[in-house]
Amino acid sequence: MASGENPVAQDSPAPTVGVGLGNGSPRGSLGEIAGEERALLAHLTHPDDSYSPDGVYWADLPLQQRVAFVHNVQSDEAKKELAVLGSMIKADPLSPIAWYFRNAVLPGAGLGLEGYVLFSIGNLEPLFRSAWPSCWGKNPSTCSPNWLAAVTYLEVIGIMVGQMVVGVIGDWVGRRWGLIQDAAIMFVGLLMITASWGLDLNGWVICYAWSLFFYGFGVGGEYPITATSSMEDAAGAGKLSTREDRLHRGRKVTTAFLMQGWGQLVNQVILIVLVLILHHGDGNPPYGTATVQWIWRLSFAIPAIGTLWLVYYRTYKMPHASRQLRAVKEKSNVTGYDVESLRLACTHFSGRLLATAGTWFCNDVFFYGNKLFQAQFIAVISNNPDSVMTGWIWNLYNVIVSLAGYYMASLLIDNKLYGRKTMQQVGFLMCFIMFVIPAFDYDYYTSPAGIKSFQAMYFLSSFFNQFGPNSVTFLVAGEVFPTPIRASAHGFSACVGKSGALLASVLYNYIDTETKFRVVPWFGLAGMLLTSLFLPDTTGLDLEEQERRWSYLRAGRAGEYHGVAVHPAHLSLWERMRGVGGGYDPKLDAEQKVEDMRREWAAKERLRRQREVGGEPAGIVVQDFDGEDEFDERATEYFRRTTDPRLLLSSSSTSSSPEIAKAQAVSTVLPAGLGLGEKSGSDGSDRSTA
Repeated sequence: MASGENPVAQDSPAPTVGVGLGNGSPRGSLGEIAGEERALLAHLTHPDDSYSPDGVYWADLPLQQRVAFVHNVQSDEAKKELAVLGSMIKADPLSPIAWYFRNAVLPGAGLGLEGYVLFSIGNLEPLFRSAWPSCWGKNPSTCSPNWLAAVTYLEVIGIMVGQMVVGVIGDWVGRRWGLIQDAAIMFVGLLMITASWGLDLNGWVICYAWSLFFYGFGVGGEYPITATSSMEDAAGAGKLSTREDRLHRGRKVTTAFLMQGWGQLVNQVILIVLVLILHHGDGNPPYGTATVQWIWRLSFAIPAIGTLWLVYYRTYKMPHASRQLRAVKEKSNVTGYDVESLRLACTHFSGRLLATAGTWFCNDVFFYGNKLFQAQFIAVISNNPDSVMTGWIWNLYNVIVSLAGYYMASLLIDNKLYGRKTMQQVGFLMCFIMFVIPAFDYDYYTSPAGIKSFQAMYFLSSFFNQFGPNSVTFLVAGEVFPTPIRASAHGFSACVGKSGALLASVLYNYIDTETKFRVVPWFGLAGMLLTSLFLPDTTGLDLEEQERRWSYLRAGRAGEYHGVAVHPAHLSLWERMRGVGGGYDPKLDAEQKVEDMRREWAAKERLRRQREVGGEPAGIVVQDFDGEDEFDERATEYFRRTTDPRLLLSSSSTSSSPEIAKAQAVSTVLPAGLGLGEKSGSDGSDRSTA
């Protein structure tokens, strides 16, 4: 039993019979709802962005019709968005920038700061080697080689620990606490890095390494918390379904994630500017130790200001970050960490966990391996390869190419004809090709004759890494799992993935560069294979529909769910081989959807009546956490006419607010024979209804 779980009321979807009109016959099948009644519910059960006018799910359409349907939906959506953009520009030319700042920059600010700082650490090492060769050089004499290596290892380990711990905290305490905690830890960590010092160079390296470990903990927590909070905000807490979630969930998450690329770009520009300002306008060595001290400390002090503002913003401007998790826990009558959901997820979604963790591992080996190209071609084409400015300029080009990949991923990740799974497979395949070609003709591609091709493969590997596994792994690691353990699953997957970077950083110390190119490509094939076998394609699948399936799984009635969440198009090959998709039945699902909505409506109606009993004005509308009622007037009137009054006294329904849960708790203690005119309060007293 989950921690804090109520043993009396379990999350169990009510039966699909006996909850319609009082005669006990099931109501709600679209086949039985004629004319006006069908129109009243069709926009809720069969939204036009996912179903054809005939009520056929887009993935069930023949290929030609499917292509036409997807094209029409996306064209219409693009026209609407362009019209909105035009009206925004007409009203205020700067309003689109403000919109982008609110919807992309702010949600991804933590990842932007993470990209800035971690990229800065790698960029500064050549500068350190030039200023303090006796410590950071190839044969250090004043600093311990073990502690120099620990600078990288402790940073990565800190990130891994943060990913696991904050992932659990995000599911246990809430998303909002995780967001605030991460920003606070990163701020303190930046102060520690900026002020790191020692009695000698080795003491400074030790202080620097542990400061990076502390900062890394906060950085690691950004992965599961940013992904889940962005995703759940797109879904709309408490809603049955949202168009925004179905059409733009992937874009919303990846536009937050791509701030990582902007952080890298800003860092590179700031470092170049600082060197030019503090090194007399010249980027070439030798570099004075005082100059280097100013450069690296200022480069870390600047993001500390932004991180402090992020602490403020998340504390005072994001009060509803945990609302989706809170709603789901209340439906399941769970407080604290949902251990039962974790157990069930490991049972039913173990293949998905293998896919998200395994592909992230393979991707991080590639992400680290991309750096192999750079040092080789710089040594061939540059007249001054010892200048840190040369490496930084090439880094800047590479970041710009990577940003193009980020944005291309954001553009196509919700396209039902391409989407998550295909994008990840193509990305892994292209990275494999870009590494395997130079691996088997290394001497040619690192010579002046082949160096241009080598450069092209370098940039293409960067582009397809972002327009592929790096963006997709971040999204699907949370998307394919249910809300109660979403952050934990994402954190675990990210932690396993980061171990790929740790493996690469250790392994590359013991093999030469040519061997590295022969080893790295096979992780691309492994990632492609794991994606093909174990990763489901959730492109176009409603996140709320996944939660609906989860309610059946958690109630031990997995076989009774017949919705699109078990459509073969949204299942992995492994799941289909195990027969998971055999329960898909659109006709039965239509009946279930209406009855599930009926229970949601009845829960709200119970709350409305309880409020009237408490003296609030009659006719008050029961609303979701964000202040919007999910049932329009027509649907409400339909359910009021066709719902068995006894359902309004039932405790088997679930709800999405504390007050509804309280109303249900009242109804569970009603004595036999008690009618609608009188209710027994939870304290045992009799109360009269309005």
